[in-house]
Amino acid sequence: MLAPAPQDRPLLLREDRDGIARLTLNRPEARNALSVALMDQLSAALAAIAGDAAIKVVVLAANGPAFCAGHDLKEVRGDTRRETMAALFRQCSDLMLQITRLPKPVIAEVHAMATAAGCQLVATCDLAIAAEGARFATPGVNIGLFCSTPMVALTRAVGAKASMEMLLTGEPVDADTARALGLVNRVVPADGLRAAVDGLAGAIAAKSPHVLAIGKEAFYRQRDLPLADAYAYASEVMTQNMMAADAAEGIDAFVTKRKPAWKGC
Repeated sequence: MLAPAPQDRPLLLREDRDGIARLTLNRPEARNALSVALMDQLSAALAAIAGDAAIKVVVLAANGPAFCAGHDLKEVRGDTRRETMAALFRQCSDLMLQITRLPKPVIAEVHAMATAAGCQLVATCDLAIAAEGARFATPGVNIGLFCSTPMVALTRAVGAKASMEMLLTGEPVDADTARALGLVNRVVPADGLRAAVDGLAGAIAAKSPHVLAIGKEAFYRQRDLPLADAYAYASEVMTQNMMAADAAEGIDAFVTKRKPAWKGC
């Protein structure tokens, strides 16, 4: 039986370094299940980061034997009133939208199993790097609860046939399969996971934060538009981007073969 969490231990840890905010889920005894309290703390941290000009990239990691086991089923069964269930799934959906709308890229560092809403969390992050032993699953169907909200993120990261198989069978896929399906970007040895994530985060953090914010928003907005509408929208974004000080600085730096000094605007 898993030991209870110490009452004074934070559910979420934050470490800032070199423009990168590292958020670590810290409920190892519950396999980092997304309790209401943990989601509250993660949402608050993301809200603070959204307005923090010093932060350019966010890394989402986890402590313990799992990355995230999804919703806290003990908490779910503790209050089964319809309004409580509706509030819980609305909170989780709002959290996922908050990650997508955050004006900074978010990288999932997946060291172990990510299931149900934990798999949703990985699929929602802009990028993901997994350790070789990591696995991913949407196993709700096995306990009589189809992973309908995880499905939203999963089907936007993975093709229809592959995501449907994961949802209908509940069977886990390994890290290499997840990479082939597009759920994660890279698979690396476990002992090289932190270095790989730090390297990717550092490379992104070296770019203009203003341009990163423009690009992330545009990526998600154009994705679901009809083709002609997507080009019209992207052309307008590109035009506005060209008016930015960082576009002028970046082009001038390229032409004169020097490192750009981003102004963040």
